[in-house]
Amino acid sequence: MIIICKPEATDEQIGHIEDAIRTWGLKPHTSRGVERTIIGVIGPEDLIREKPLAAFPGVASVTPVMKPYKLTSYDFTHKRTVIDVGGVKIGDQKKVVLISGPCSVESREQILEIAKIVKKAGATVLRGGAFKPRTSPYTFQGLGIEGLKLLAEARAATGLPVITELMDTKDVEVVEQYADIIQIGARNMQNFSLLKEVGRCKKPAMLKRGMAATIKDVLLSAEYILSEGNMNVMLCERGIRTFETYTRNTLDLSAVPAFKKESHLPVIVDPTHGAGHRELIPTMALAAVAAGADGIMVEVHNDPEAALSDGEQAMLPDKFEALVAQMRAVAAAIGKTI
Repeated sequence: MIIICKPEATDEQIGHIEDAIRTWGLKPHTSRGVERTIIGVIGPEDLIREKPLAAFPGVASVTPVMKPYKLTSYDFTHKRTVIDVGGVKIGDQKKVVLISGPCSVESREQILEIAKIVKKAGATVLRGGAFKPRTSPYTFQGLGIEGLKLLAEARAATGLPVITELMDTKDVEVVEQYADIIQIGARNMQNFSLLKEVGRCKKPAMLKRGMAATIKDVLLSAEYILSEGNMNVMLCERGIRTFETYTRNTLDLSAVPAFKKESHLPVIVDPTHGAGHRELIPTMALAAVAAGADGIMVEVHNDPEAALSDGEQAMLPDKFEALVAQMRAVAAAIGKTI
């Protein structure tokens, strides 16, 4: 249920509505806009329908939300969410954010050099894995806390906000300490205990689509985070597993307009994991910009032959710089900038 307050509704009236909702054993989620305030009521539908919400002073209208994802739904806000990460605005309809860096943090020299490379090319957020979920237990698993410290050092050297993956609830506090954006990987998209913990964090989160997840599955997973109070969530299309084996995954670019139709959350596209081969990444990145993505995430490595993970899909610095120039041209054609 969504309560739309009158433009002249006072803070006292809004607080009274919120208190009543809590008294009934329901959860209020309040979004204050420039012109009016919207309160989402979360709880059992039968219980919500029994309550005289329209009778409260300051209420303009009460609208039921029939979709199972309430807070994630575009109906909740009727405006796009913009997430400010250290001055980088993700979800700004006139801007495409570029997130880039290596798959894994491997050493101090490696992450500092790549951070400077991607910033020079135009990236505004640095990615890098400290904890690495790998298919095989015998492959490189990341540097852990040491990797987080190196990412923080790269941020200090370049000014780039940092995004890194969180894999385990026991690491929430330390990852939140060092990261600017917490990434939930495809394999953890439905790790509901982890999602709830991230929902209690103060840092923005990026939720990657699971390998066999539907659009509805992704939005319901995002709902777990939002329902715990963290409204700064972005969705990431990174390819799904299909019958096709030529590419690492099948990048579903139709997910971009689908997510934007259903949700108010920013949408990021990761063509690196979608394609899995560096020569295919540029075309998919350009298509993602044209499809309306709010951000593009691309892996870059200065020496992919020596990379400890996913070297075959990491772009070389010169190729990445050329791609950014092309993406700028596509973005300009649809009225955006990079």
